[in-house]
Amino acid sequence: MIRRFLHVGCGKKAKEQTTPGFANEGWEEIRFDIDENVNPDVIGSMLEMNEVDTETFDAVYSSHNIEHVYPHEVQIALSEFHRVLKQDGFVVLTCPDLQSVAALIVNDRLTDAAYNSPAGEITPLDIFYGHGASIERGHHYMAHKTGFTLKTLFESFRTAGFTASCGLKRGQPFYDLWILASKSERDESILKTLASAHFPINQRGKDK
Repeated sequence: MIRRFLHVGCGKKAKEQTTPGFANEGWEEIRFDIDENVNPDVIGSMLEMNEVDTETFDAVYSSHNIEHVYPHEVQIALSEFHRVLKQDGFVVLTCPDLQSVAALIVNDRLTDAAYNSPAGEITPLDIFYGHGASIERGHHYMAHKTGFTLKTLFESFRTAGFTASCGLKRGQPFYDLWILASKSERDESILKTLASAHFPINQRGKDK
């Protein structure tokens, strides 16, 4: 049986650039993005996913999108994720880890390169406020309006009604957080099995 996942904020990426757990023949990807230029299957905002029916997806995947909404809108977005999931569905989400990035700022490295990406060098300033070069080119939707530590990310999903979750914090050189949150109750062993299929567990960083 083929399951379906909604790739929220897909950009130019497809299933092969998501997670090992999704990048196989067992999953059908539906691409969702606010930018029609990336040719998504569904055009829309994660704050108002009216084009997506309730309880129609087995999973939602979102990479580096939740930081683009205002703090008071986080619950709106996560509630939309919750709505479109089937009762046994789950979310895999990754976003910047402000706690590990803050360590660079404390050491006065605000504009030093934290890591290199296809878009060029990424600084702590970019991670906190959004990729400066993209914003300068007029892509204002790239601005970051909120941020998370692993603790606050867990709290946000609990408030949105997700009943079970597990997470991963990677420090240098990734500076990111991962969470897998389930709509229904799951025991710890099942969560760990799901996480092992979707988390980048072979690419752990280190806090510094």
